[in-house]
Amino acid sequence: MSLFCQTSTHVCLITDFFPGGELFALLDKQPMKLFNEESARFYAAEVVIGLEYLHCLGIVYRDLKPENILLQKDGHIVLSDFDLSFLTSCKPQIIKHAPPNKRRRSRSQAPPTFVAEPITQSNSFVGTEEYIAPEIITGMGHSSAIDWWALGILLYEMLYGRTPFRGKNRQKTFANILHKDLTFPSSIPVSLSGRQLINALLNRDPSIRLGSKAGANEIKQHPFFRGINWPLIRCMNPPRLDAPLQLIGKDPKAKDVTWEDDGVLVQSMDMDIF
Repeated sequence: MSLFCQTSTHVCLITDFFPGGELFALLDKQPMKLFNEESARFYAAEVVIGLEYLHCLGIVYRDLKPENILLQKDGHIVLSDFDLSFLTSCKPQIIKHAPPNKRRRSRSQAPPTFVAEPITQSNSFVGTEEYIAPEIITGMGHSSAIDWWALGILLYEMLYGRTPFRGKNRQKTFANILHKDLTFPSSIPVSLSGRQLINALLNRDPSIRLGSKAGANEIKQHPFFRGINWPLIRCMNPPRLDAPLQLIGKDPKAKDVTWEDDGVLVQSMDMDIF
């Protein structure tokens, strides 16, 4: 959020302008309302990076969905809408890997893994119904593992054009989330590694769900993301889409706002518009 202010009747929250709009709108424009696997891999990888950063800050996002993913001018994504997020404590850890077998010669040893996942649980019933994790529905308490569940739902929707557990109504959707078997339509070709990743993220047991123990590192190492250069992902060019990203033009009536070095607003807003 770049600026907030208020009048006697309104609270105004002003964010940066993202001319690519919502990922939901981009997905909706594609043939069959789905991405090819290369594009889905790219967007999922950037979401992993975003969730990893939030978790390092002790923030459980709790509302991952295409509508809350915004696209910048260069096609890279940002996460938005944190009104359901939960701020808790986080205990960073460095996990050292066991040395390789002495009988085998190894030129290098795997570097230590940095893990920082929020540790406090919440019992709040929040989220978008098709993306809600089972532990939220049952009220057993939830932690950052619910964000990895939502990642699995998002990846499924990007690859298959729909969410896996959607029912005719809210109650049926929740029943499906708790009990329905996860299926993959054979009419849409998705790689084995893609299906395996979705299956691991949509494990109903949060204690063994992928990402619940070593955080984003577990997910980054999955074969589905092989070839992703994680440190340089923000420098990658987004894959080509069947329906290309169309940037939203700036409203000609919008006024630019200038700032001093100390963050003070120089050109004030016309509050009469509210």
